[in-house]
Amino acid sequence: MCGSELIALPESVQRVANLLQERGHANMPIMLGAAARTAQQAADGLGVALGQIAKSIIFRRKSDDAAVLVVTSGDQRVDEKKVEALVCADGKRLGRADADFVKTKTGFSIGGVSPLAHAGPVLTLIDRSLFRFETVWAAAGHPNAVFEMSPQELELLTGAPVADMAVTSSVPGDPAPMASRLSAQSHAMALVSQRLASINDFESVPSPCISVCFMSAKTGLCEGCFRTGNEIGGWSGADEVAKREVWGLIEQRIQQLSKLAL
Repeated sequence: MCGSELIALPESVQRVANLLQERGHANMPIMLGAAARTAQQAADGLGVALGQIAKSIIFRRKSDDAAVLVVTSGDQRVDEKKVEALVCADGKRLGRADADFVKTKTGFSIGGVSPLAHAGPVLTLIDRSLFRFETVWAAAGHPNAVFEMSPQELELLTGAPVADMAVTSSVPGDPAPMASRLSAQSHAMALVSQRLASINDFESVPSPCISVCFMSAKTGLCEGCFRTGNEIGGWSGADEVAKREVWGLIEQRIQQLSKLAL
């Protein structure tokens, strides 16, 4: 990105872009055509999995009014108790951060909070769930601005520690989640197959993402869209031919999984 392109960006995005340039990061912020104030809006705008959106959740530490930023996957919820255990050594609790607090502490408005280039000191933590993906996207200081990186680059750029801070969705050893998982997989196959059947009705090749982002350790595929991590990460940069090839692979995988379920 050249200097003239930086000048054309909003001031808050320029701040992020300048820092990324200083750190030698290859991917500069891009402006989406529509606002992406939520992780779902960002995922839809980029054509990526919801989990690939590195959303920023801000808390206020009550003991000293410090800003605590948790960067987590778009498909995860933050467990406040886990965060408190990491940052509230005095036993005090975290509080919710309102819009004024977020703007004052980070320099960004809610919906566009970047994980870096803050206006002042911010205690930043990275949730381990982001490391399911090869590439993720984070806000770049404005609701329309995002930038791409690997989870490892996010860790290096922010210097933030990585920990498990997501809400646990099931109890290990409980058979009920397995039955629910199988039912969810069948539902996902039906939704993706329905989209595949109407693919020619779209002007451009649609994303297979249905906002169910869980990489199966057994198959190596996302249980929502049946793509590999590489296919998910490369989707936004792929041309129409390559995207149709991925859809062809998805169709084959769904057929194979359907036979295994019989």
